[in-house]
Amino acid sequence: MQIVHFRNYILARSIQGLIALCALVISGFVAALPVAAQSQTLPPAQQIAAAVLPLPEAMREGATVLGYNAEGKLVTLRSAKGDMICLADDPAQERFHVACYHGSLEPFMARGRALRAKGTKRDQIDTLRFAEIRSGKLKMPRNPASLYSLTGAADSYDAATGVVSKASPLHVVYIPFATEKTTGLSAVPSDKMAWLMFPGTPKAHIMFVPSMQ
Repeated sequence: MQIVHFRNYILARSIQGLIALCALVISGFVAALPVAAQSQTLPPAQQIAAAVLPLPEAMREGATVLGYNAEGKLVTLRSAKGDMICLADDPAQERFHVACYHGSLEPFMARGRALRAKGTKRDQIDTLRFAEIRSGKLKMPRNPASLYSLTGAADSYDAATGVVSKASPLHVVYIPFATEKTTGLSAVPSDKMAWLMFPGTPKAHIMFVPSMQ
């Protein structure tokens, strides 16, 4: 019985960690994490190589990549004709984090970045975005839209080899305002099957956890 309780405890902690990671990725990417001393900005080619790693290999070459210049400003490192946009690791943050999302999510993501740049508190970012979505000012995708990310310790990515290790993958599919009724998916977190996070909200999305693989 103690073993069963221990397993349930580990499962709960794992799911809680996944939910927390997802909230960071979607609400503000890794900007919500503690800021470290400014580290060296990687050359554009190395930023691009790391940024596209969350994507399926066949989608990497066609992804647009946003990254950082020598002044730490977010800029477009590569424009491409594919459907995905990737965000390079921020050298000002103490953890490694790269993410890629469907281009239809760019208005939502860009608005979040703009609000953070203005100093808007994290818990107010979604309040403002949700109000703008409901008013029609901010557009959300009409079709399902994917987001992929990798998050880990600062040493998770070896720029010399282009290899990522010890980073946690995340894959979600946005279906704005989706509910259990409209999707047939449970809103109860699970490590065995896909489930629906933030049901009924503009950022409702299906969670695909790594242990399902």
